Amino acid sequence: QVHLVESGGGLVQAGGSLRLSCAASGRTFSTSAMGWFRQAPGKEREFVATISGSGGNTYHADSGKGRFSISRDNAKNTVYLQMNSLEPEDTAVYYCATRPTRYGSSRSYDYDYWGQGTQVTVSS
Repeated sequence: QVHLVESGGGLVQAGGSLRLSCAASGRTFSTSAMGWFRQAPGKEREFVATISGSGGNTYHADSGKGRFSISRDNAKNTVYLQMNSLEPEDTAVYYCATRPTRYGSSRSYDYDYWGQGTQVTVSS
């Protein structure tokens, strides 16, 4: 059984930073691509970033380029999302997800397991 647990969300002022973590279990982590997605109230879930199984390839949505950075530590079975220069528009529930291939994807339907989400609220 694959299990993903996100942490690190919270309330932060605009311009601040947060680092989200997602601890994974139940699947060989180093051969599993990971992704971060977010969903704001009344909006569709949207792609934030993805990273390959080795960590050598990453891709970030335009909304976070230059501000967000995805990384992973395969020794700890954990993926991270560093978020800097946060804006009120970044307020959402952030989810991590995994897929059974080493190649990342920006499509939510390519992922088969999801975490429960962590709330990020950015105040103006």
